[in-house]
Amino acid sequence: MTKKALRRIADALERMSAPPAPVPDFSQASAFVWHHDPDRLEPVARVNRVDVGLLVGVDRSRDTLMANTAQFARGLPANNALLWGARGMGKSSLVKAVHGALSTDYPLLKIVEVQREDLPTIGRCLNLLRQADARFILFCDDLSFGHDDAHYKSLKAVLDGGIEGRPENVVLYATSNRRHLMPRDMIENERSTAISPSEAVEEKVSLSDRFGLWLGFHPCDQDEYLAMIRGYCDAYGVAIDDATLKGEAIEWQATRGSRSGRVAWQYFTDLAGRRGVQLS
Repeated sequence: MTKKALRRIADALERMSAPPAPVPDFSQASAFVWHHDPDRLEPVARVNRVDVGLLVGVDRSRDTLMANTAQFARGLPANNALLWGARGMGKSSLVKAVHGALSTDYPLLKIVEVQREDLPTIGRCLNLLRQADARFILFCDDLSFGHDDAHYKSLKAVLDGGIEGRPENVVLYATSNRRHLMPRDMIENERSTAISPSEAVEEKVSLSDRFGLWLGFHPCDQDEYLAMIRGYCDAYGVAIDDATLKGEAIEWQATRGSRSGRVAWQYFTDLAGRRGVQLS
């Protein structure tokens, strides 16, 4: 094969492989979203979040996560955190609210959202973050794994870091409805059919053990549900008497068949719209 032919092959291969992604300007924003194809960290101009003071009924989880994040922002040791439990009880809201509360005092504290489907590319994201002076909360919302799902192996790159170790300036916060990140029937099925039942599920179940903090979120009672709505009304200046609020809010949750922080916000959004109050 001639040198000219080899050169053409080399040029073709170079065009096929994307160049390394440039390190972004992290001073552009306090929040970013990881995308691949091509690899990039896209700045978020305005984060969708509520003030941490408006999160009712999660005081212990709030204080624990706030303390852990503040340690991390100061350059001190901090744990990865798994926020698990009931739907709509403020798991992802708490992560974003804690970051918002601390980002003013710690401008180098950034949050990077990564989708579960993009976990196989997370190593490339970590390489970009490793080079920066900022400190990053890597946030994966609604994390769980089903049958024959190999994405959990990519998650280990964040939790364990391989031979290089997890970057010192990165901590992972994940939310999930499942404490062990996988369905209970999947765990029981593998235990009942495997030759070595304990080893069959050890690799996947042990993922949750790699999070230093487990913060549980449980369904709220009626008083907490009403307190959430009253807090929103006070914060946004929506005037309504207690009797009317209670009657409407209970009817609203009855039509939804559930009671949670998300349902409380949905009722309040409807109420604010009817009262002509802007929420932005």
